[in-house]
Amino acid sequence: MIEIEKFCLENGLRVIVHNDISTPIVSFNLIYDVGSKDENPEKTGFAHLFEHLMFGGSINIPVFDEPLERTGGENNAFTNNDFTNYYITIPKENLESAFWLESDRMLSLAFSKKSLDVQRNVVVEEFNQRYLNQPYGDVWLLLRPLAYKVHPYGWPTIGKDPDHIRNATLNDVKDFFFKHYAPNNAILSIAGPVTTKEIRELACKWFGEIEPRTINKRNLPKEPPQTEKRILEVERDVPFDSIYKVYHMSNRQHDDFHASDMISDILSNGKSSRLYQKLVRENNLFSDINAYITGDIEDGLFVITGRLYKNVSFNTAESAINEEIERIKNNPIDGYELEKVKNKFESNFRFGEANPLDKAMNLAFYELLGDANDVNREVDGYRNVTSDKVKEVASKIFKEDNCSTLYYKAKNK
Repeated sequence: MIEIEKFCLENGLRVIVHNDISTPIVSFNLIYDVGSKDENPEKTGFAHLFEHLMFGGSINIPVFDEPLERTGGENNAFTNNDFTNYYITIPKENLESAFWLESDRMLSLAFSKKSLDVQRNVVVEEFNQRYLNQPYGDVWLLLRPLAYKVHPYGWPTIGKDPDHIRNATLNDVKDFFFKHYAPNNAILSIAGPVTTKEIRELACKWFGEIEPRTINKRNLPKEPPQTEKRILEVERDVPFDSIYKVYHMSNRQHDDFHASDMISDILSNGKSSRLYQKLVRENNLFSDINAYITGDIEDGLFVITGRLYKNVSFNTAESAINEEIERIKNNPIDGYELEKVKNKFESNFRFGEANPLDKAMNLAFYELLGDANDVNREVDGYRNVTSDKVKEVASKIFKEDNCSTLYYKAKNK
């Protein structure tokens, strides 16, 4: 069990503290409740752009990394559809440097034309290299708008089009920053050899005087139920045909979520999983096949992807996938298989808890969902899934009219 204490500053910053004396290093994790789902559909990629801009200099600190490196600290960040996460690991004796650095860029960025030009070019180049010029790189640029017609999960974190970032102005980025980057839209979690008293003092000292900002209540359009199957076929200069099938599923806090995740593990977690055993090992239809969930806070996707062996048709490959799906919908999961998947999840989850940075990240994320203490109940959520629940949820998800399929064809050479 992860023991925590929580408090909130007057400006709305929520702070979570976990005392971990097993390490001399402190993990400092700051989540902002802003992701790509909060973007203007005509100006996408801004949440990801800010992940870069936040390292380009704040109002009083020209370069973020240099003072951190001098104190033995390391840092990084990531952005997804739902939130943006910044993290620092630093020796305990230099912890105040992390508070100083993060509070200054929460206060305001430098917002220089030079910084914007540099980071804009970096992001556009990333878009080109990772999504447009890499084999299979454009898959999610195709799949998301195929599956989502209304909800802003319809574009990837990088954005819809590099021109959205290429055309971003200083006023655009300032507006985005002051709408979302604020103490009352953030959660700070600390894991390491610390006390709540000292963290409260540091939080008040460095973050306490930052004024809260007006955060508009999120009012996202709900994706209507999909009522017919959707198919897209493209041809690309890639070595092998691939198939991608995505099904709408529940949100992160729904009662069906844990069962959905377990279904993905039953199908493809490891070489003893059903899809690998049947479609790779026995029938030699795929060189690689996977099933996973996107795990989004709002209604997400159940994803099945496979890379076909040469001379295997899409029709043959897809029929084999559908056969395994029907098995899981119609036949009870035996106790051994169910227990194996539960044990594997618990083992991985507990192993992650041994890492202070993973703990800090998880605590901030679960607080974003509603309560950091729920991290201690997550394993029970999986343990309580029954064979009947697996069948019930599989039957909800795996409907033909709930599926969007991408046939990604290799050009004939």
